[in-house]
Amino acid sequence: MFRICSFFLLAISAALAAEPADLIWSARYVITMDAQRRVIENGAVAIKADRILAVGTKADIDARFTPKQRLDRPDAIIAPGLINTHTHAAMSLFRGIADDLALQDWLTKFIFPAEAKNVTAEFVRWGTRLGVLEMLLSGTTTYTDMYYFEDVVAEATKEAGMRGVLGETIIGFPVADNKTPADALAYTERFLKRFANDPLITAAVAPHALYTNSDETLKACRALANKYKAPLVIHLSETKKENDDEQAKRHTSPTKTLDTLGIWTGRSIAAHAVWVSEADMAILKQRGVGIGHCPSSNMKLASGVAPVTRMLALDMKVGLGPDGPAGSNNDFNLFEEMDLAAKLAKVTTGNPQSLPATQALEMATIRGARALGMEKEIGSLEPGKRADLITVRIDRPHAQPLYDAISQMVYALKGSDVRDVMVNGKLLVGDGKSLTLNEALILQKAAEYRAKISASLK
Repeated sequence: MFRICSFFLLAISAALAAEPADLIWSARYVITMDAQRRVIENGAVAIKADRILAVGTKADIDARFTPKQRLDRPDAIIAPGLINTHTHAAMSLFRGIADDLALQDWLTKFIFPAEAKNVTAEFVRWGTRLGVLEMLLSGTTTYTDMYYFEDVVAEATKEAGMRGVLGETIIGFPVADNKTPADALAYTERFLKRFANDPLITAAVAPHALYTNSDETLKACRALANKYKAPLVIHLSETKKENDDEQAKRHTSPTKTLDTLGIWTGRSIAAHAVWVSEADMAILKQRGVGIGHCPSSNMKLASGVAPVTRMLALDMKVGLGPDGPAGSNNDFNLFEEMDLAAKLAKVTTGNPQSLPATQALEMATIRGARALGMEKEIGSLEPGKRADLITVRIDRPHAQPLYDAISQMVYALKGSDVRDVMVNGKLLVGDGKSLTLNEALILQKAAEYRAKISASLK
């Protein structure tokens, strides 16, 4: 009797000593993407408010913490939320409008005219809702955007509970929200002020590209970004034509021109960087520029293949981006981008060991966070970091048998396998269903916009 009482007293004592937590998530595997790249079998994550308290084995976490709620997924992987380093979310409403074209033809003959006739603040709101819904359901928890009416993009992103680095586009011709670069700069400054210190939104300055802005506008963009300690997001050397035109004009590369103009003197994210030389990469590495590698987009537009294996060898800050629906890529699926990034590197180098699965997952998580300058907050499952995490099912035929969880994430699992999504400690997707967005209404609106857009192009 005494021994039984002692057992219960010890159990009660242990329970009282346990630290309170809001949540414990557990799964068959936890992929941490921490410095040691630990994969914990029968693992768990303890969460309090918007932060991760601890990551370890389920037995250890259960012994240390008493949660208010639990989520047990014995047939799943827990992983960091995926990080998209380049996209245009609202362009989801142009999905499939024009395909199988070169970038310049796609832009000048289809996208710019379609945008001129259709893009409004409400178009951007519903397009962003559609894009964010797709991203969340496929495991993306942070995305980097460049479009118009970016304050509306931010509202829709916050409504969904998602994290975003959102850049207001500045371009050298009249567009939907601003008729001049000066107007766009003033609009962007209001946007930066409005979302300063927001827990989910990082407002950014987004000059479209070197070839669509004057030197003076580009310098003003950098000055504005630095004034508010904001990122600058820009397209860089996406096509050979962009490089050839700059070589003909100034006998140098776009990367070098932008460096000479001082554009890289601050937090910067360059999308694509396909046609960059060794000298260009040295500049980008020295300046700490984040790179948004977009394999699907670069393949679909036949823009070329970024020297991503060399960038990784240089330990550059390289993340992944799907670019976005319309013609450059018709979805926002980062599982697809991981798979393609790895395979594209292998086939172009002739080396099957190029860009292994671990590096591909790094680009979608912790290295992508580095590209955005956010690696202290997101990108891995570690104590003190934001509670941005996902569960991915491994109980389907294409997920079995499983020998290596990271390999499975990159080469076998799909965006549709994502089951639960948390951002900043809040559950946004539960059991494959959006909890913050009205999916039926969003799809209804997408159909309405399809009819309007089709009619506008006749």
